[in-house]
Amino acid sequence: MKPDALPPDAIASARHPRGASGHFEVPGSTAYHPMQNHLLAALTTVEFERLAPHLELVAMPLGEVLSESGGRLQFAYFPIDAIVSLLYVLADGASAEIAVIGNEGILGISLFMGGDTTPSRAVVQSAGYGYRLKAQVLKTEFKRAGGRRAGMLQKILLRYTQALITQMTQTAVCNRHHTVEQQLCRRLLLSHDRLASDSLLMTQELIANMLGVRREGVTVAAGNLQRAGLISYSRGHITVLDRPGLETAACECYAVVKQEFDRLLSAYS
Repeated sequence: MKPDALPPDAIASARHPRGASGHFEVPGSTAYHPMQNHLLAALTTVEFERLAPHLELVAMPLGEVLSESGGRLQFAYFPIDAIVSLLYVLADGASAEIAVIGNEGILGISLFMGGDTTPSRAVVQSAGYGYRLKAQVLKTEFKRAGGRRAGMLQKILLRYTQALITQMTQTAVCNRHHTVEQQLCRRLLLSHDRLASDSLLMTQELIANMLGVRREGVTVAAGNLQRAGLISYSRGHITVLDRPGLETAACECYAVVKQEFDRLLSAYS
């Protein structure tokens, strides 16, 4: 889905929504507006204008914990150029990533699925900005009925949830059956999809924590990819040099997740 998928009047609403500026200049960056999140961009004009006054642009700094295991979210988050990592943390403190959320999605599916809480921790893995929406506003809009195209938000969010479940399931399979090098390729591709740059800020320690593997394994895997000319790596900076080559080196899991996201959400692009 692309931010220009809506008609011109909807794009205008995103930049100057009724009751909110919706269009912000962040120092040292380009302007941010809600349409840069693909789910918000897919809404009808009417639905977007109902949400626009409640959307708040927020900084999402690296390492910020947006929700803890068992905690109730006060806000839903729609990332723009930030990436959020969903982690499952064991009793001994060890953790592993179960999914990532970027500009394709939303943090807060528990708010409209009825469970209110999840056992995962949500941590900002790549710093940036996003829009947040009060939990009750999202719940109200999700339940709204009536009108020719009413309920578009509900349809989009349910399809996104199915795609997110696919990502979680495939991550579990990948962590069990594929090599650290294949897992690293998958993870780099997921980040690359959600960022506008080829440069990723990811230390080996961070990658090891996300994949739930030893740091030494990540060092070997990153070294192999660098020697193959697929990436360059230096002091926590990874640059994707050969995207097609990275896809070839990855296991089937990345393609499965990508295809499912495209299948479920392309109708709203």
